[in-house]
Amino acid sequence: MRLARWLFGAALAIAPGLAAADEPSGCDAFKWPLDHERAALASPGKPAVANGGALTADAAATLKLAPFAGAGLPHAPERAPKSAQSYAGHFALAAPAKPGIYKITIASEAWIDVIDAGEFLHPKAFSGALGCEGARKSVKFDLPARPLDLQLSGVKDGEISVIVSPE
Repeated sequence: MRLARWLFGAALAIAPGLAAADEPSGCDAFKWPLDHERAALASPGKPAVANGGALTADAAATLKLAPFAGAGLPHAPERAPKSAQSYAGHFALAAPAKPGIYKITIASEAWIDVIDAGEFLHPKAFSGALGCEGARKSVKFDLPARPLDLQLSGVKDGEISVIVSPE
């Protein structure tokens, strides 16, 4: 019984490293093109948006986050942060010009929640890659043409760059 517990514990200890090793690397590893998003996210002239502020579609911004415990998220994230010392933020996303598939692309690791009238929208597709300057993760959502809430959590730093762009 002790051996089984030890083996199980050892497997859990190395599993995160194995998952990261399996993640694709490089900007060409994304499942869809992100040239527009990467350029926008890398731009030095992005506006800064404070936690609780407003975003518009197809405009990159640097989001200023708060420590997770004090971020005032309207909803608990669908996935709890891996670290209690992480950062989070919530933002009002202006109604997209038309309903449809939009990519939410972020420059560093985070969990993305999109909330419509109190209900979580579920992603249609996900793509991530390590070692790509300007982009870390892009998630596609089918967005209605009305205002939404965007929450980011599990962020290592106090800010993150984001862009919501049409497919």
